[in-house]
Amino acid sequence: MSRSHQKTCCVCGQSKPASHMMPAALVRTPIAALIAADCPAWGPDSHICLPDLNRYRAAHIEQTLEQERGELSKLEKEVVESLRDQDVLSENIDDEFVERRTLGDRLSDRLAAFGGSWTFLTLFGGAMTTWIVINVIFLRDVAFDPYPFILLNLVLSCIAAIQAPVIMMSQNRQEAKDRLRSEHDYRVNLKAELEIRHLHAKLDQLMSHQWERLMEIQQMEVELMSELAGRKDR
Repeated sequence: MSRSHQKTCCVCGQSKPASHMMPAALVRTPIAALIAADCPAWGPDSHICLPDLNRYRAAHIEQTLEQERGELSKLEKEVVESLRDQDVLSENIDDEFVERRTLGDRLSDRLAAFGGSWTFLTLFGGAMTTWIVINVIFLRDVAFDPYPFILLNLVLSCIAAIQAPVIMMSQNRQEAKDRLRSEHDYRVNLKAELEIRHLHAKLDQLMSHQWERLMEIQQMEVELMSELAGRKDR
């Protein structure tokens, strides 16, 4: 590629293709002020490479958030970092949460899922019915658990005592998963809001820049028309 198509970044001093550079005229005024503070050579004819521009954009966004909300939270800092690095925040929370599960977590989830299923209710109801029928009909005279089925009540109490903590552990994990999903949604929404705000500002700046160019062209047309009219009068 010829040197005529190369531009030098005012910040890092590297020469890159013009398609990888941004002219100073298209850089937002607040961001240009940050660049000028670090680079005294920054001027109307300067250029800046896209990585450095993204870095200053992130710095401007960080300052804006600090002014509006005070100290940045950890989530907001992650969003600013993603804007600087052009990272994608969208991810599958279920996959991330599954990777964190321990053996006890997986066991409690399976037990809780089985305990809340129709299969468990059917098997448990069948076992209770079989227990009662055996002790009342088949072993009526030598029943190992005659009416009022004290041993059965003890077994049921033990099952309930074991099942309750398992269900609570599963619920706690579900709450942690919901909290992780909420944090992820907040990061995605915050980044979308900042990107949209930046896009609107960029469009406004482009429209203003184009309007100035149109006014200059119109002024030149008026001057040309005046010059042509003066020639005709001669």
